[in-house]
Amino acid sequence: MPAERFLDQLNAQIGNEFAAHQQYVAVALYFDGLTMPQLATFFYRQALEERNHAMMMAQYLIDSDAQVRIPAVEAPKCDFASVVEPIRLALAQERRVTAQIFALMATSREEADFASEGFIQWFIKEQVEETARMSDLLTVVERAPDNIEAIEDYVLREQAKGGADPTAPRIAGA
Repeated sequence: MPAERFLDQLNAQIGNEFAAHQQYVAVALYFDGLTMPQLATFFYRQALEERNHAMMMAQYLIDSDAQVRIPAVEAPKCDFASVVEPIRLALAQERRVTAQIFALMATSREEADFASEGFIQWFIKEQVEETARMSDLLTVVERAPDNIEAIEDYVLREQAKGGADPTAPRIAGA
């Protein structure tokens, strides 16, 4: 069974992942309302990814014979002043989640919890990719905040890449 400190942090992280899911749904809805279907689709996919991260963590707890405790989450921000603001928020969120994942790794190492360290390693790789993707998107949107067509073209061309990762942890319920 994983170390108690790790279990507490991982249960809290499940809440963080669900909060990220809700925030990305709010961002997607904002872009849908602006008739920016590429950015909306991108953020709907990001929301699903965050939800899946929470469910991967839940499955790890189930597999480890540990209790899953889903904490309450704050309501997401839904109103934005410009197309740049939600992307800035998303990048800040990815950086915050990265720090949270690093803290999970540190705890697993401090507790000599090797199984949990192995589990959390995948999320570190994932966070590097997510932060880079959001940083690139922010750069493009800051360059041309009033050129909706250019932003949508970039998202269609560059951000829609990817596929299933065969090394990803199992998703509970999938």
